[in-house]
Amino acid sequence: MDHSARTFDDLIAEADAVSVDGWDFSWLDGRATEERPPWGYQRLLGERLRGARSALDVQTGGGEVLAGATDAYPAAMAATESWPPNQAKATALLHPRGVVVVATPDERTLPFADGAFDLVTSRHPATTPWGEISRVLSPGGTYFAQHVGPATSLELTEYFLGPWPASGADRHPDVETAEARAVGLEVVDLRTARLRMEFHDIGAVVYFLRKVFWTVPDFSTEKYLDRLRTMDAQIRRDGPFLAHSTRHLIEARKV
Repeated sequence: MDHSARTFDDLIAEADAVSVDGWDFSWLDGRATEERPPWGYQRLLGERLRGARSALDVQTGGGEVLAGATDAYPAAMAATESWPPNQAKATALLHPRGVVVVATPDERTLPFADGAFDLVTSRHPATTPWGEISRVLSPGGTYFAQHVGPATSLELTEYFLGPWPASGADRHPDVETAEARAVGLEVVDLRTARLRMEFHDIGAVVYFLRKVFWTVPDFSTEKYLDRLRTMDAQIRRDGPFLAHSTRHLIEARKV
């Protein structure tokens, strides 16, 4: 469907009404693209899960990534999620596969015993509770994750909020490596990538900002309607709105 032929009001109304539960971005098919990191996190996650005895997926979202990683989970497999709509979605998706989904309101504290898991994983955690990850890992256990890096979607953030020089500074790989080491984890693999994002219509931008809400924390279509109109005109005139994401793959072992 050629969304460029639709009116601004129609695109905004549609994107403002659609559900943003879960971590499935298929609604954006044909409307936005994001380059993928070269390492293939989900495939690597499946390999590690198949070799683990007990594993925990932190901030699992709607469970989509974990569900698609493998058909052979460890004998003890759990996941945590704090957002109620995602808790329900993850439970429905993962429980039939033998994964226990734990609804926790504060994922800075993991509700598990010391040394409970030999593998802890996460894809795009909002925050990384390094001390808790280290605590629940058994000696020699591994944290394996793909993190969102600094300055991700910075072009979108600055379009709506103005200059944002410290965007994601706490997510820099060097900072996270130091945090991991401080709690007894040895970083054994670290890979980084800067990736191209394209938004082909204003509805795609609205959907993304509603779903990835920390990009513009106070976003609403009402508050930013004038900026959205200007962006819509820009996209129609010049083509897709271009932004970039950063990602890093991190693997750390408990000493």
